[in-house]
Amino acid sequence: MSGYPTRSFPSHMRQPSLGPGAGSMGQSPALVSRVNEKKAELENLKELRDLSAAVASQMEALEQKLATLSDGTEAIALVFANWHNVLRAINMASAKLPKPNPEAEDTTPLPQTLVRIPTEHAPALQAHAEGAVEEQKSG
Repeated sequence: MSGYPTRSFPSHMRQPSLGPGAGSMGQSPALVSRVNEKKAELENLKELRDLSAAVASQMEALEQKLATLSDGTEAIALVFANWHNVLRAINMASAKLPKPNPEAEDTTPLPQTLVRIPTEHAPALQAHAEGAVEEQKSG
């Protein structure tokens, strides 16, 4: 006896020994049709798996697009929320303007500028503006 333990398989797991050449010829037609059905089912399941993977990837892409859309919507909501403050500031600035006098010439003071300009380029712009003013004086 060799060093390997012997085990016996249950009868439903053992294949009958039909001898050489007794492959598909000895199988019953019901068994062959059942095997073919299972093969077709396997192919359908593989196709379903592939289609499910494609749907999952499309859903992930849709989720990313919706997240971007949600972020954009929040930004727009913040802008709309600030419009009330902007309009109130314009109203306050306009209320302090003197009423135009039809007898006076066009010397009506203009309102204070309500637009803020970033000043990171201010020194270069100021030098350019001063250069333009000097050219006009000398020209």
